[in-house]
Amino acid sequence: MSLLWTILILVVVNLATITAMLLVRRRAPEGSYFKDGDRASGVFGVLAGGFAIFAGFIIFLAFTTYDQSRSGGEAEALTVVQQFETAQLLPPAVRDRMAGEVVCYGRSVVHQEWPQMEDGKGGDTINPWSVALFQSLNLVNPKSATEQAAYSKWLDQTSDREEGRRDRLHGAEGIIPTSIWLVLVLIAGVVFAYMLFFADSGEGAVSQAMLMGSATTVIVLTLAAINALDNPYREGLGQIKPVAMERSLRLLDSARAILNVSGPVPCDARGARVSS
Repeated sequence: MSLLWTILILVVVNLATITAMLLVRRRAPEGSYFKDGDRASGVFGVLAGGFAIFAGFIIFLAFTTYDQSRSGGEAEALTVVQQFETAQLLPPAVRDRMAGEVVCYGRSVVHQEWPQMEDGKGGDTINPWSVALFQSLNLVNPKSATEQAAYSKWLDQTSDREEGRRDRLHGAEGIIPTSIWLVLVLIAGVVFAYMLFFADSGEGAVSQAMLMGSATTVIVLTLAAINALDNPYREGLGQIKPVAMERSLRLLDSARAILNVSGPVPCDARGARVSS
């Protein structure tokens, strides 16, 4: 959720809740609807505390997944660079081919997979360049000790890359189920309804608006933070972007020039296969 939408929702919800409080205040008895304010405040503390604990636990779980997705993308980007380096030690017959396919893999992650993740999709798809790399690996016939070591290392790095990709995709579709969101909204509604019973015709309108507005703001911002962590690739503050993979692609472009890798890259700038 973008910052603009967050501010807009915050303003609209505050207007609605404050208006409701001021309307109830017109007919509320002096001193609020509660005869024992201390006891009512104690009950409100239980409600607000329960919401805070529940929301805090969800934020912790959501942030764990958020951090796992970010770390997975960085690990995947690092492995792509490492596999390009390993490809230079493979037999000459497949060296340039696999190096080019690694570059295409990175491009497809940035330009094809990332937009899908921003839309909450992509978790059940296979990167086509992973298949291409596997097919190319089947053509490798390592003979020297260096080639055999590079072949073995490539297999390990492929596992690392796939693990990083799995972690990256984990947060694409969100992790908080609808039932949890329903509970959060219901608890927020209970807190709001309970606040209306604190309407006091003896209090000023400004103080009553502040009473309701401050509680509403805290609840809305908490839900907005949970939503942002639950959708780490959606547009908005805290959005995870393919910065690590873009950096890896720049490094690969420099490495190709330095190492004088002349083999063609079998894809366009967006990672789509081009006819040879």
